[in-house]
Amino acid sequence: MPVKDLEQLFQQKIDAEVKIEPRDWMPDAYRKTLIRQISQHAHSEVVGMLPEGNWITRAPSLKRKAILLAKVQDEAGHGLYLYAATETLGVSREETINDLHSGKAKYSSIFNYPTLTWADIGAIGWLVDGAAIMNQVMLTRTSYGPYARAMVRICKEESFHQRQGFESLLVLSRGTPEQKEMCQDAINRWWWPALMMFGPSDSESTHSEQSMRWKIKRKTNDELRQNFIDMCAEQVKILGMHLPDPALRWNEARNHYDFGAINWEEFWNVVKGNGPCNKQRLAARVQAWEDGEWVREAASAYARKKQSGNKAA
Repeated sequence: MPVKDLEQLFQQKIDAEVKIEPRDWMPDAYRKTLIRQISQHAHSEVVGMLPEGNWITRAPSLKRKAILLAKVQDEAGHGLYLYAATETLGVSREETINDLHSGKAKYSSIFNYPTLTWADIGAIGWLVDGAAIMNQVMLTRTSYGPYARAMVRICKEESFHQRQGFESLLVLSRGTPEQKEMCQDAINRWWWPALMMFGPSDSESTHSEQSMRWKIKRKTNDELRQNFIDMCAEQVKILGMHLPDPALRWNEARNHYDFGAINWEEFWNVVKGNGPCNKQRLAARVQAWEDGEWVREAASAYARKKQSGNKAA
């Protein structure tokens, strides 16, 4: 069948809300877009363990330590689900990880910022995981089946992480003057990078339009960002804190909050590798991969031995 006819049938399936599965025919551009997006998502989950893992040994109580340990473990699982989903598109896990280590593949810019105080762990839960959920709930309906199914469990766990983060900030917001100040400082530092997580504005995005047509995405970057701002502008009132945006105000005509200009120069600078922790994060991932080589080799050897034994039997 001519490629043009295959593309037409493919789009008809997309429009009819039929999930695309690994063995289905798909345009090369669709496959490449998914590999880029899902692998970037997987890298973000794994690199995202680093700023929080930094506080496991310094958590203020055994309860907080257990919560943080569980959360970091969840993020590792999310990375595993997503790497597995990427493999269904015909690319090996080693290849995607090598792309990360070489700098060819990216991960979310948010994880290139440092965690300076314990309050940052709460801010990450509330703002970073909150922004992730806003985007990822839409991905449970993405057109590629393995990705959509992986996102169902991920979203349930991320939702729990968001509530944990908000609860942690709530405790600080009701504490001593120093704790309240720490809470507000963390919100101030994480708010704008969290807004950047949704990606560049729609007018600057190079992938959004096609991804919307293929129903990889269900809402544009700006739509998701606006929904997130509307949500946080109300939730921050419960904390008795404020968002660091003097332009933030309710617009009755739009039925949305207006907000100030985002520093896209900072965003692109971080994406290009010049953020506060870019080099540190990548170096940590490369070292972990190299240190774990003997484990991978041992596991492979055991699998080969077991397979040989099964054949002999």
